Amino acid sequence: MKLLERVRNLKGARLIAILSVIGPGFIAGNAGNDAGGIATYSIVGAREGYGLLWPLLLVTFALAVIQEMSSRMGVVTGKGFGDLVREQFGIRVTLAVMALFVFANLTVTIAEFAGIAASMELFGVTKYVSVPVSAFIVWLVVVKGNFKQVERFLIAISLIYLTYVISGVMSNPPWKEVARQIALPHIRMDKDYLLLFITMVGTTITPYMQFYLQSAVVDKGVRLEDYRFVKLDVYAGSIMTVFIAFFIVLATGTILHPAGVVVDSAEDAARALEPLAGNFASHLFAVGLLNASFLAAFVLPLATAYGLSEAFGWESGINKTFREAPQFLGFYTAFIMIGAGIILVPTVPLISIMFISQTINGILLPFVLIIMLKLVNNREIMGEYVNSKRMNIVTWITVAILILLTVMLGVPSFVF
Repeated sequence: MKLLERVRNLKGARLIAILSVIGPGFIAGNAGNDAGGIATYSIVGAREGYGLLWPLLLVTFALAVIQEMSSRMGVVTGKGFGDLVREQFGIRVTLAVMALFVFANLTVTIAEFAGIAASMELFGVTKYVSVPVSAFIVWLVVVKGNFKQVERFLIAISLIYLTYVISGVMSNPPWKEVARQIALPHIRMDKDYLLLFITMVGTTITPYMQFYLQSAVVDKGVRLEDYRFVKLDVYAGSIMTVFIAFFIVLATGTILHPAGVVVDSAEDAARALEPLAGNFASHLFAVGLLNASFLAAFVLPLATAYGLSEAFGWESGINKTFREAPQFLGFYTAFIMIGAGIILVPTVPLISIMFISQTINGILLPFVLIIMLKLVNNREIMGEYVNSKRMNIVTWITVAILILLTVMLGVPSFVF
């Protein structure tokens, strides 16, 4: 009985340790399924049906590899990405990276509030109500809450992504055909197919996810002995992220593709689902868009505030007050005000803003990935936790492919 009780206690302690560490990887992964990501997956499903489900297996692997390195650097060094860039590469590189980072994040933050506005308009709520209210909630939760409360809140709203799973199942897809197209994909070499493939892979991994993840691990105070649980968190977040993407493609591929409905955004997909699948499926899709935009509206300003504060040696952390970390909370507040404020301007060119954000992220991602690999292989800062030779081969191949796809996405005329 004593042995059995000891085993139970060990299992209980392990479960507590896992639950205490899980969060940053799960949140960062899900935040990657923002308004732009959902739009991409909706377009893929509507235009190609199940024909581009198979790359999601590759996306899961690539996302897990990159996110694991980010979290490992945070746990081992106890420093955020901005901190390490400044210390190892100097102020010039730091300024260049942060300038691109801030501009890219600002445009994406605007796009997230656009997603909130668009999704609420599907329920008849004007953006002049939905955007200020959501912006205030985003500001209040972080500024008035502590790290644990904010993290629990973000994990909770991450679970709302499951509405896309319900939408996918409700579409009643032919599962045997879905499995066949994943196992035996029909790869075409025409422009539209390849561009959608590149866009889908490229939309999954963004610089702000890496900044947020590493900083959140540091802010949470995860110890090195608990790193195995951090890896579990990262891998669970990567799988969850692609799992949701799968069901978005599945729903639009089952309902919109056979009907020949072409969409250009996630809100178009939600509207198009209504006459074909009913109000409930359409509303579920719209709720998913609202949730995705809302979550990313938290993470993007947080990632920016973390990155800027670390890059210039200022205090940062959700547990800090305005007096303790004025720059960190000031940047966070400013980003929300600018992002939400621009959406309220009647003539703002949202499509142009989203295109610019994609372009800037495409320029920044190769730099971030190369710097990350330099840092994670630096024994002076990582010690024995540098990449192994096998891990480096896998990682460099993954990063090279991601960089190639990003360049192809940014300059499609070179390829097509």
